[in-house]
Amino acid sequence: MACEGQAHPGGCLYVLATPIGNLSDISLRGLHVLQLADTLACEDTRHSQSLLRQYGVDKPGGSWLAVHQHNEAEAAGQVILRLQQGQRVVYLSDAGTPGISDPGARLVALVQQAGLRVMPLPGASSITTLMSASGCTGDDGFVFIGFLPSKAMERQHRVQTMATDARAQVFLEAPHRIEAVAKDLQALGDRSLTVGRELTKQFEEIATMPAHAFSEWLSASSQRSKGEFALVLHALAQQVDRMAEAERVLDMLLQELPVKTAVKLAADISGAPRNALYALALEKKPSSHSD
Repeated sequence: MACEGQAHPGGCLYVLATPIGNLSDISLRGLHVLQLADTLACEDTRHSQSLLRQYGVDKPGGSWLAVHQHNEAEAAGQVILRLQQGQRVVYLSDAGTPGISDPGARLVALVQQAGLRVMPLPGASSITTLMSASGCTGDDGFVFIGFLPSKAMERQHRVQTMATDARAQVFLEAPHRIEAVAKDLQALGDRSLTVGRELTKQFEEIATMPAHAFSEWLSASSQRSKGEFALVLHALAQQVDRMAEAERVLDMLLQELPVKTAVKLAADISGAPRNALYALALEKKPSSHSD
């Protein structure tokens, strides 16, 4: 088995990503550590017990510990005690990677403060799943902003703030608010928006459109307002244009200057990120790593 021979010590908190829809997205390593686990800490014990049974993993009742947003700090004490006893404790959220938009970050921080080890078991995340399929080309990276505010005025103010940020922005939304959010996003006009609905599930939909068209897209089918949503607001078009201009400047400078000097000047002139320009320069002059 691929996991044989790997070290998975006791006295360690394992942070396990679970599928966001398709049960096949669990990792081999995750299944291996679930078998080794002494304690399974999770948001909803009944949900997680049902999930694990799908993989043939059935742990006794005493192995389970509820750790959710309402008791995370208190339950962390029990987790730490078990870790100090040398147990392997696995923490899993209901779906996806713990500690991103789900509970887990406070637990991890308290375990680290206690001087105990934390080991991530990576896997599914709606954020990276949608980004990988969005075709978003923002060279300054992206920012994850979680869920938009539930109150209308606060949400509209947040959308106004998003409009001024040139970077790509990823956010999540629940089905009961998605139509109101779509109306607010009309203020973003032609800026590209990628919508991911029911990611990895049977009725998955991924579509890219101008932000102002999102409401119309939702209303085209009664099914489209159902399910969980992840969304990517693409980088502003001028952000992409800036990188194209930076590449043009870099090409001219590389004809006369060493790579490092050309990259520094191109970044200063264009405002484009130096790391991206350096990687681009090495593609153009691959023999110049030591310049």
